[in-house]
Amino acid sequence: MSPDPKILLQLVTMRMPFGKYKGWLICNLPVTYLEWFHNKGFPSGKLGMLLETMHVIKINGLDDILKPLKRNEFNKH
Repeated sequence: MSPDPKILLQLVTMRMPFGKYKGWLICNLPVTYLEWFHNKGFPSGKLGMLLETMHVIKINGLDDILKPLKRNEFNKH
């Protein structure tokens, strides 16, 4: 099963709405922060799903799948 492009795009455009890393793009959150959520529980709803997805991407070394999306978003601005 291939990843949903809409979800991947949200990872490179949505910002963390609260906490220590408020304002950071979800794709740029440190793995240690994502591990903390993994241990404590991800928030409910869309944000939790995105954080959990980013956690899976980072712990499996799959960050490269986001590089083309990051470049495209950067070039739009």
